[in-house]
Amino acid sequence: MKKLLLICITLSLVLFFVVMASAADQAATVKGWVSDSKCGAKGASASHAECSKKCAGDGEKLVIVTDKDKKVLNVENQDALTGHEGHHVAATGTVSGDSIKVDSLKMLAQGKADSGEKMDDMHK
Repeated sequence: MKKLLLICITLSLVLFFVVMASAADQAATVKGWVSDSKCGAKGASASHAECSKKCAGDGEKLVIVTDKDKKVLNVENQDALTGHEGHHVAATGTVSGDSIKVDSLKMLAQGKADSGEKMDDMHK
């Protein structure tokens, strides 16, 4: 009987830790700007769309720069952002550390955060 109780407690603890570890990867909606990994937060604006397209064409990864804290989130599934360079979006997906796997993307109003900085100035 004691052996069975010990096995049940051990299995419960293991299950608890598995659930807690998976809770770190949570589905969330993140609002921000689609930029490229080269310019990062400097490219968080609609005026940066052409630069992001060029950089993505040159092999840079597309990222999302969050509105709240200007955190740069790497995007695991790049195809979800194709065609949204320089757009203000709400990305819903699984956030894990500094990356997100996008499940759905919704366009938002272009809003503020348009610095007006020219593309040539960003690459200096």
